[in-house]
Amino acid sequence: MAETTHDATAAPSGCPMHAAPTPIHDHVFAADPDGVYAELREQGPLASVELAPGVPATLVLDHETALSVLRDPDTFPKDSRAWQREAPADSPVVAMMMYRDNVLFQDGPDHDRLRQAITDSLGRVDAFTLRRYVTESAESLIRDFGPNGRADLLAEYARVLPLLVLNRLFGSPPELTTRMVDAITALWDGVDTEQANLELGKCIAELVALRRDQPSSDITTWLLRHEADLDDEEMVQQLVVLMGAGAEPMQNLIANALRLWLSDDRFAGDLSGGRLPVEDAIDEVLWKQPPLANYAITFPTREVELAGTPLPAHQPVVIGIAAANTDPALRDSRRDGNRAHLAWSAGPHTCPARGTARLIASVAIETILDTLPDMDLAVPADELEWRPGPFHRALTALPVHFPPVQEPDRRDETPGESGQWSTRPAHTSWIQPETTSTPRRAGSVITGPSRALSYLGEWLLGR
Repeated sequence: MAETTHDATAAPSGCPMHAAPTPIHDHVFAADPDGVYAELREQGPLASVELAPGVPATLVLDHETALSVLRDPDTFPKDSRAWQREAPADSPVVAMMMYRDNVLFQDGPDHDRLRQAITDSLGRVDAFTLRRYVTESAESLIRDFGPNGRADLLAEYARVLPLLVLNRLFGSPPELTTRMVDAITALWDGVDTEQANLELGKCIAELVALRRDQPSSDITTWLLRHEADLDDEEMVQQLVVLMGAGAEPMQNLIANALRLWLSDDRFAGDLSGGRLPVEDAIDEVLWKQPPLANYAITFPTREVELAGTPLPAHQPVVIGIAAANTDPALRDSRRDGNRAHLAWSAGPHTCPARGTARLIASVAIETILDTLPDMDLAVPADELEWRPGPFHRALTALPVHFPPVQEPDRRDETPGESGQWSTRPAHTSWIQPETTSTPRRAGSVITGPSRALSYLGEWLLGR
């Protein structure tokens, strides 16, 4: 092996605390995150990064180390208050990292209490009614742009569909949900975050007041009535994390999966020629292009050692979800059907809504592919642009074209109006999986829950 000489003044390899922080918030990173991760791995399993100007952090790059952090809340707690006191007050990432009295920033008994309220409330969502509602909402959106023969699937479909679903799930009036989603998007993008944070809190407080006065069959009402006895501030903060997770990451999961489907011959080919099912496309995105690429942030309260490296107290430790999922050590693992990725996090803070999210994304993707079977990207896949930011993996647009589709005018129907949520927890027993996709029928619209219902229980368990 050839001998290598090192510059004595260079940062020691494998010691992220002595390396200049690498920005992961700019257009360079957004254009080629995998290339940046490859360079950062030269520092070892941990790397020194910059989340925003003046905001350093440690990024965990390998799968095993990430799991060790996520499963050890005593050493790596979620409370960010000590960090927040020293962080630049005007930094665009503060609003995404600041302490809130919700399940995301709590550990121990406080976390368990809040998580139980969320889990129980989500469990009352009837999966079959949700599937029908997502299908009807998706068909309604497709009818709007179908006759045009072209669309931006991000702006006209992936971004709007979660909004319609949030309206129904949380009992939120449409105009209120629109304001909330606009504020959430601004927070993710780091745009006027102080005002966006205030607007989000105001909107959710209005929703809580509405559902206290007018109870209904929705998650907001069920949280209000839960035995955990959440006060108004706790209600607002739980809904902040639930609405935030249901808006931006959901739209990116749908858009990223559609991009993969339309650009990769393994998925875009004819079903009789061996096309892979929608579920495999979703799994691949969750492995390689997860909507939350870097998050699950923790804040050690004292100096700790991780992977042989000392880390300072209170500095953020960020899980590189996309980097850990593509850890070279996992290269020999089969990922088709393997859901050991970290897109839903792991440990006590594993996403409690992962089953609901998979169901919404699957139905959204299947519905548009069944309705517009000859849809193609309007530009080469490598010309699609990604939004900069340290946390998300998000397209700026997803333009497509297709043969125009004319459908009967049924716009007087309210999507999902006929469905009512169950007053009991949804059945979540695992059912042996069968085929997940059927051949797409040209120009057709699926009007009932006819696709792969046998996967429903599995989705709800997040498998």
